[in-house]
Amino acid sequence: MSKKVFIGNVAIGGGERIKIQSMSTSKISDIDKVVEECLLLKEEGLDIMRFSVLDELDARSFRIVKEKTKIPLVADIHFDYRLAIKAIEGGADKIRINPGNIGGEKNIKAVADALKSASIPVRVGANTGSIEKEFLSKYGKSEVSLGESALKNVSILEKHGVKDIVISVKASDVDLAVKAYEYVASKTDYPLHIGITEAGTEYNGVIKNAIGIGSLLLKGIGDTIRVSLSADTVREVIAGRSILTALNLYDGVKIIACPTCGRCEWECMAFAKKVEDYTAKIKKPLKIAVMGCVVNGPGEAKDADVGIAGAKDGCVIFRKGEIIKKVSKEDIEIEFFKEIDRCLQ
Repeated sequence: MSKKVFIGNVAIGGGERIKIQSMSTSKISDIDKVVEECLLLKEEGLDIMRFSVLDELDARSFRIVKEKTKIPLVADIHFDYRLAIKAIEGGADKIRINPGNIGGEKNIKAVADALKSASIPVRVGANTGSIEKEFLSKYGKSEVSLGESALKNVSILEKHGVKDIVISVKASDVDLAVKAYEYVASKTDYPLHIGITEAGTEYNGVIKNAIGIGSLLLKGIGDTIRVSLSADTVREVIAGRSILTALNLYDGVKIIACPTCGRCEWECMAFAKKVEDYTAKIKKPLKIAVMGCVVNGPGEAKDADVGIAGAKDGCVIFRKGEIIKKVSKEDIEIEFFKEIDRCLQ
């Protein structure tokens, strides 16, 4: 089991529920805009939010945004160690750095001292674009070079007394990312921030993240996730929640939806989308089935809390495989949504 680390009042590792992260594309100093974004994502299931820090105004904005949203905030720092220190002073709950690109030993020590003084953690983020040259020349572009590069930077912080560390070893290649996380997990008990970086636009990006994140979590590897997408940040959070729900790691709605065939005599696919939209924000464990016909419907989905299947002149609604009522086509939506609501009472 990984070590437990607190980001603000949110714990990752140590057997805690897997936490969902995202990263804003806006400057944190644009207070009103990012507060609105954070609150929207929080409603969808966000646990932790990250922001790039580009200047001193950004660094000073963390405490204000945190007070308005009650969400733990992470400062993402590159190249300028002084911004890391200012973000810590400005109220960031965690910083993300690559010690190799913020200067020499003196700069690293200054950041380490600030981290210890504020009692906040740091994420050491390595990716295929930041592999240390010594490991790249020795092992090539591989899980070993990526993993060892991250671990070397972890050791630098450990040398200066930093103990609350989170590690990430992201790659855009799913196989490489999975192998790198497996490698690091075998070498350390620090919590791992997992994901597939630069995964692409929403459709393909969700597929890549689901494969990578899902395969790692099934092996017990990973403590917090970020689904990186070239899409609105709300889509990242929804996708992350869906991945965790599918793995029984998050209390949400699972929808079993029939692909339909020639026996289907109603708009099953369109109705499944309506059910998905209706239940999108429910954060309770609930299994719902939307089936094309009664030939196999109730039987195939007999473990569903509530389900619906098409019949010749309407639909039947069932619970745990047992039909409880028949409804006309005109009453399908109102009657089925009533049954969903009853399941939540």
